[in-house]
Amino acid sequence: MGRIAVAVIVSSWVIPISILVNHIVPEPYMDEIFHVPQSQQYCKGNFRSWDPMITTPPGLYFLSLAHVASLFPGMFYMQAASSFHHVCSTAILRSTNGALAIICSVLVYEIITSLRPTLDKRKATLYAVVLALYPLHWFFTFLYYTDVASLTAVLAMYFMGLKKNYLSSALLGALAVLIRQTNIIWLIFVACTGVIDFTVARQTDNGQVDDPSASKPNNGLLASNKGVTMRSELRKRRPGNAANTINHSIPRTRAPSTRLPSDLFDDIQGILLTSWRHKWELVVSFSPFFVALVAFVAFVFWNGSIVLGAKEDHAVSPHFAQLCYFSLVSALFSAPPHFNFGQAAVLVQSFWKDRPLRIYQWFMAFAAGVLSVHFFSIAHPYLLADNRHYPFYLWRKVIKSHWLTKYLLVPLYVYSWFSISSTLAKVQKKIWVLVYFLACAATLIPAPLIEFRYYTIPFFFLLLHSHVMDDTSWLLMGIFYVAINIFTMFMFLSRPFSWDHEAGIQRFIW
Repeated sequence: MGRIAVAVIVSSWVIPISILVNHIVPEPYMDEIFHVPQSQQYCKGNFRSWDPMITTPPGLYFLSLAHVASLFPGMFYMQAASSFHHVCSTAILRSTNGALAIICSVLVYEIITSLRPTLDKRKATLYAVVLALYPLHWFFTFLYYTDVASLTAVLAMYFMGLKKNYLSSALLGALAVLIRQTNIIWLIFVACTGVIDFTVARQTDNGQVDDPSASKPNNGLLASNKGVTMRSELRKRRPGNAANTINHSIPRTRAPSTRLPSDLFDDIQGILLTSWRHKWELVVSFSPFFVALVAFVAFVFWNGSIVLGAKEDHAVSPHFAQLCYFSLVSALFSAPPHFNFGQAAVLVQSFWKDRPLRIYQWFMAFAAGVLSVHFFSIAHPYLLADNRHYPFYLWRKVIKSHWLTKYLLVPLYVYSWFSISSTLAKVQKKIWVLVYFLACAATLIPAPLIEFRYYTIPFFFLLLHSHVMDDTSWLLMGIFYVAINIFTMFMFLSRPFSWDHEAGIQRFIW
């Protein structure tokens, strides 16, 4: 079991389902009506052509050119295509995402084994396969959208960051931004996690190990040069405490630390001081990320907006409710560690132990949730008018079913965020959890449209760093994902419908 097994298992469903989808839906559908013709223009060498309705950069089209170039010699030899641009059919362009989905699953496996080097290969294979089944990622594997390419590029960037190859990481980050511009946030996130690792390593080398009372479980914390989870182990390693260096695949459950503010301020202070002492080394190591960021800022100033086309429909908006939706959706898609009596008891115990602080935190969280859904919950015209998307029905049938419903959901949003943060805090430094939250906020809040596929990248980072589930939980999640995937693909392929105001067959989609 290993990376080859992951690739073979994922290929076993990518290939047949791709064939099925292309047989039943041979023509471009939904956003494909923009992406496919644009990519075909590039296949003809017409790089000056651009559809003004496309909002994302052309990174996916360049990847498709490379994919088509790899297929063209064989197809030309077998007389299946007479010229390069004839290869750029809808089915071949969709297969770009099929190939990337396989690569992505292998990257997930590599990241898991980097973060948790003593994890059994069979378990790492299971986890990678289950994540490859994540419904929002799985569904768009079979269509020509930017989501699979975007996730693959971001994970490749992160993996190279874990390997301390920051130049390659920044180059892959630039590719990720070229596929979808909001990935600039994840480029910054990867750079920040790299700085955290860098400063913790320097503190350890200088004997400046802090927080001797830390008692976090140490999943994957023996990866001395492998990833961000080494930070917790470095903070608590002590001579004569060899038991703490054992890697456990299932960490013990405990109440989150009640020293959150103190721990966080200590982390920030330590990182700032160490960064200043090693500032020139930091500048040299992380300058590729800075160059990519400067180039992106220059592009935004030149373009006048972060999006390329249809700017009036994708204007940046203060959509704070997106964080609420993301927390609940992510908690539901990883339900075992969040919605169980043990986790609820952990949060209650934490609340009871430090009541003044926790009362304040929960009160502020509830207040922020109520204000977000009341003042900053946006109903985008696309959401209200398009009944082909599942968020349309969730908005109409759940959130807008009664004027009180959106407020009644706030406790679930707050619980989900506290559960997510406490789960991450068991194996990550508080500063890492804060950076993750800020990255989620910077990615989601400006987006006016409720699209669950926007949650894919932060969800993958969440699961990759939440080392709290046993094999049974992963299997249950896998079964849950398979059930959803069967339902959504069945609805997409077998339940087409028509609109009175528009010709053509319509299909249900995420």
